[in-house]
Amino acid sequence: MTDAVAGLPPRESKVIKYLKGMALIRESVVGMIGLGLIVFWVVMALLADLLAPFPPNATLYPLAMPGQFVEGMGTFWLGTDHLGRDILSRIMHGSRAVLIFAPLATFCAYVVGIPMGLAAGYRRGMTDAVLSFVANVILSFPVLVLYIIIIATIGASAVNIVIAVTFASAPGIFRIVRGLVLDLRSREYVFAAETRGESPWRIMLVEILPNARGPLIVDACLRVGYVIITIGVLGFLGLGLPPPDPDWGGMINETRQMAMSFPHMTIFPCIAISSLVLGFNLLADGLREVSLRD
Repeated sequence: MTDAVAGLPPRESKVIKYLKGMALIRESVVGMIGLGLIVFWVVMALLADLLAPFPPNATLYPLAMPGQFVEGMGTFWLGTDHLGRDILSRIMHGSRAVLIFAPLATFCAYVVGIPMGLAAGYRRGMTDAVLSFVANVILSFPVLVLYIIIIATIGASAVNIVIAVTFASAPGIFRIVRGLVLDLRSREYVFAAETRGESPWRIMLVEILPNARGPLIVDACLRVGYVIITIGVLGFLGLGLPPPDPDWGGMINETRQMAMSFPHMTIFPCIAISSLVLGFNLLADGLREVSLRD
């Protein structure tokens, strides 16, 4: 008998419930501010070729101050660096690498960490002991030192940054998922699925994982912010994207020795990194706030 025949309101699918839950972010001012910052940088990245006033690597007019007008060239709204490259154009184009590789590295870390956490939390026993030991060994190293060791060993490139972030972040995700699974595995719908004879991986992926999505989504937003900072730090240390492609951390590194005389060359890339990280953190706070109301 269907719900309509029984006189009950029709049940919503999990997808519809999830979309409605995501739409509740509009009720959080903090979340909307964070989403606005993220959307701003996404637009900058997508439309950099149209919005950037100059090519990012073109040598134009060295050491121009913010807002300086140069006849025959135009106005350098954020100034230029020591090589005469327009800072605004480089920040716009540099946002592409950040918004591609930070979410990609975070996604890859979740692809590795989630199955490990599901297996350890649901199966427990030897599986849990072995995976927890491996995760604890990796987590015993300082994260930044681990990044530097990996990048210095396999070389600096966008792909290697993704590999390093995945290797260093997956154990932390594993521990979060494992803790959630240990709580959820005793719920009635899990017992019902086991009674129906469903396979362990189907129970983990269909019954347990969707019910753990709330904390994982909040953690993913925070983790993307951490990865953005990591990419900036690696670029500052000369282990980021190879030049001459614009890299926010690399821009700070290249101009740090002249920061006292020409602070705009380092301040504006720092503001770009900070604003994007702030956007993801505020979005995570908004999602957590909405989840507590629900």
